[in-house]
Amino acid sequence: MPRRKSNPAFTLVELLVVIGIIGILMALLLPAVQKVRGSAARLDCQNRVKQLALALHAHHDAFHRLPPGHRSPATPDRLPYTGWTLDVLPFVEQQAVYDQTRQAFRAQPYPFAPPHPGLDAVVKAFGCPADSRVSSPQVSTRTNNRVALTSYLGVSGRDYKTKDGVLHQDSAVRFGDVTDGLSNTLLLGERPPSADLQLGWWYAGTGQLGTGSAEMILGVRDHNLLPVVSGSACGPGAWPFVDASGVRDPCGTFHYWSPHGGGANFAFADGSVRFVRYSANDVLPALASRAGGEVAALPD
Repeated sequence: MPRRKSNPAFTLVELLVVIGIIGILMALLLPAVQKVRGSAARLDCQNRVKQLALALHAHHDAFHRLPPGHRSPATPDRLPYTGWTLDVLPFVEQQAVYDQTRQAFRAQPYPFAPPHPGLDAVVKAFGCPADSRVSSPQVSTRTNNRVALTSYLGVSGRDYKTKDGVLHQDSAVRFGDVTDGLSNTLLLGERPPSADLQLGWWYAGTGQLGTGSAEMILGVRDHNLLPVVSGSACGPGAWPFVDASGVRDPCGTFHYWSPHGGGANFAFADGSVRFVRYSANDVLPALASRAGGEVAALPD
């Protein structure tokens, strides 16, 4: 009788070894995959900042000035609490949203009650893909408004009072006013919406105490104006350019930072975009002013 061939098979020990090897490979690959995803999100974010910077240049070409960083209730154009984010809509292929907004303000100058339909309209160009909150309307924990958010804020200058930047409250800055040089002056920067989603609305928002601060504009040494409940434990500031401990950090509301790690993307007034590291904190006030006469350069 011929001998029956035995079918080869894994022993239990061999199977456990294979499973262990696969586990080790997955553990080694996961950080690499996460790093690639993070790099892709950072690049996408840079592209969106660039798109907005070019949109602001297009606005300047059309109107010979930059739009207001934020509009106070006294704005003569009857668009209170809006800002540069509204004015760039036609230049980021959002003409329909812009037209809807102008119609809504003609019918009701106060955009919050009843809320304008644009208040929860998500505009992709305003959202950093590294922050999932900006991809859909969110409910503010303090006001219960459904709102769409922005990851990018206009640089108002040193703080909400100085108004020495290019996008401050009720501003109408021309590029000719930027005597420090367009390549040496900050235009936009990254700052994720606040932890309680009360600050960082793109469509319209009052900001801190009606100043627009921390809404769609921010200074590089801005302050916590304490009535903001989520930031009451953060101290008054002035807040430097430092990292935050994630989007749930209430103190991150008051300074520029990003989810990318190591720094944040900034657009300069010449339209260029650079990833600025936190080590540049000391030179940011000089870069934030449009006509301060300072000599400043980013560290290598």
